[in-house]
Amino acid sequence: MKDEKVCILAIESSCDDTSAAVFCDCLMLSNIIASQAIHSQYGGIVPEVAARMHQENIALVSDAALRQAKISLSQLDAIACTAGPGLMGSLTVGLSYAKAMALSLGIPFISVNHMRAHVLSHFIDEPRPPFPFLCLTVSGGHTQIVMVKSGTDMEVLGQTLDDAAGEAFDKSGKILGLPYPAGPLIDRLAKEGKPVYSFPIPQVDGLDFSFSGIKTAILYFIRDEVKKDPAFIETHLNDICASIQHVIVEILVRKVLLAAKLHNITAIGIAGGVAANSGLRSRLTETGKEQHWNLYFPAMQYCTDNAGMIAMAGYFQFLEGHFSPLDTKPFVRGME
Repeated sequence: MKDEKVCILAIESSCDDTSAAVFCDCLMLSNIIASQAIHSQYGGIVPEVAARMHQENIALVSDAALRQAKISLSQLDAIACTAGPGLMGSLTVGLSYAKAMALSLGIPFISVNHMRAHVLSHFIDEPRPPFPFLCLTVSGGHTQIVMVKSGTDMEVLGQTLDDAAGEAFDKSGKILGLPYPAGPLIDRLAKEGKPVYSFPIPQVDGLDFSFSGIKTAILYFIRDEVKKDPAFIETHLNDICASIQHVIVEILVRKVLLAAKLHNITAIGIAGGVAANSGLRSRLTETGKEQHWNLYFPAMQYCTDNAGMIAMAGYFQFLEGHFSPLDTKPFVRGME
């Protein structure tokens, strides 16, 4: 990574976390995140509520990031912001704020792809992967295997055909009566259990994924077991969670193994919210030792949605002069 003296304020508002970060002289000086706990009572993200909360938080979070970094507005060289994929209302709030700030300061505006930013979170701290490397990007909304050729050149080799891995965790948790988001809780409970229940692994050709069938299998399994024993979930919760986590992790790792063999690459990264899952990290580490991979994991604070990764992506784009027009529109899906 070039040691270019650039100072960037980054904004992230793709879903329910409002975040701002300041990246200067190849150092992440701040990464502030305001979460929206209100959605837990609804069992999922309510887009309209998320957008309103972003409006309340964005100026406060941005000011906090600048204060923590001890950087003034006059020192900024560019404003970077997530343009998508994400929730339309949430993205619009962030983009409007970022573009207005760039216009008022007379500095470049850089629109960033959220998924590319997850991949580039690997470059915030050491150790940094070499190019090219493979990245498994897993979150509540996306599951992809990406060939990363440079900071601005990436190719999606495989992706989910239906649901994402993070969604499979959360929806399985909902079936079990766990609070939203259920993924982190399933991870904690799985540590106290064993994967004694089997679920079918979808047979999907190539490097694509499918998780909708897993959710259905889990739903039917729980329904049938509860009919026989109404206390089944309560009595066997740890083992159920361990079994759910085991099958989701197995699906992910098998595809990474296939991708590494097909492309003869031993540098493997993992990014996205599900990258914080201890079962996935453990299984990948185990497989990596067997396959002689070099594995790369971003720090935990850069796995979930955050502006630090947006700043990192913005930095790579800044180096190549990839600036964005002020009429840039948000987009809901896609890697580009």
